[in-house]
Amino acid sequence: MNDTVLLSPYKSEVLESFSMWYGKVHGYISIVICAMGIILNIINIVVLTRKTMQTPINSILTWLAVFDIATMISYVPFAYHFYCQYSTLYISSDKNSKPWMIFLLVYLNFSATTHTISIWLAVTLAIFRHRHLNSPAKGSLTRMRRLIRARVAVCVIVCISVLIMIPNYLIHRLEKLNLSDNSSLYVFEDWNLGSRQTNHFITLALIMYSVLAKLLPSLLIIIYGGLLLQTLRKSMKVKRRLFEGRASLSYQRNRGPARTTVMLLTVIVLFLVTELPQGVLIVCSIFLDKFFEHIYIPLGDIMDILALINNAINFVLYCTMSHQFRRTFIKLFCSFSLLDILSSTNSQSPSKDNVSNNISLSDKSFGQERNSCITLYTKTHVTREESIL
Repeated sequence: MNDTVLLSPYKSEVLESFSMWYGKVHGYISIVICAMGIILNIINIVVLTRKTMQTPINSILTWLAVFDIATMISYVPFAYHFYCQYSTLYISSDKNSKPWMIFLLVYLNFSATTHTISIWLAVTLAIFRHRHLNSPAKGSLTRMRRLIRARVAVCVIVCISVLIMIPNYLIHRLEKLNLSDNSSLYVFEDWNLGSRQTNHFITLALIMYSVLAKLLPSLLIIIYGGLLLQTLRKSMKVKRRLFEGRASLSYQRNRGPARTTVMLLTVIVLFLVTELPQGVLIVCSIFLDKFFEHIYIPLGDIMDILALINNAINFVLYCTMSHQFRRTFIKLFCSFSLLDILSSTNSQSPSKDNVSNNISLSDKSFGQERNSCITLYTKTHVTREESIL
């Protein structure tokens, strides 16, 4: 008569209903975002690896695009099988077969590693940009040294991220369940988070993951992002003084570095928005009973889609805020198509007399002169203007 049922304070019917509804469309939305993100990040790599674009910041952004592609490629088969082919709430011997659950195990560890590498690359972006803005050293030799340091930093981040994730690799285990029809399926071992039954090694591994892969890099992003914002405000004050003093040419020349700083701030803030809440939720799941089942899991799809959007949106940021990226992209992907149209049009036009031949030669000479002027203009811009990325 005195028995009472203890209800979890974190259980929300609204959240669970939304999670069930969104789970039906999450797979299709994520596959579309991944397809677009893979293509756009390949374009990022092609543009950022051009000779005129080789800077320390661009080197880090290139590797950021590489790991974003790796994350999205691995997410496509996961989303197709566990969301599109089968319902999220559906468990069967086909969906939870041993090969697919091994794939899921590998995917979880792989994606966690790539996310860890990406957020630490974002921290590296903020640190390199802050040091660049506050360093008086200039010249090609200094630029080459910074480029080497950037590449070394990327290698160190990859190695350290893998080491950080080793405890996380060891805590995932599969359990075999036998069904009544003599078939079997596999599920992950229950961690019993937030209770006294939680294994201490699992608790330690999750604390390391949440702190070293989520909270600490987020804190560093906040610190260096604030320093970059402070530097940006100081530079804007200087620009206003130059503009008020009618030094419009100097004002125009100094707009590039400010745009670069704003773009990088946007990139790292997006990482902060997507990764910091996940780190907080992991910590809450470790110490609060039933928080993992009733809060973290229902919000899992939302956190995934936000991370995928963050992986795919960088191309839009680069095109919007970088003149040099936009010019290089147009030169690589748009100029060729325009030249092909013009050449095909010229090849179809008849040339039966000497007059038409002279006109064609004149047009050709004019085209060569025009192209040389464009090349000279581009080279002048590259040499006079600081690399926008």
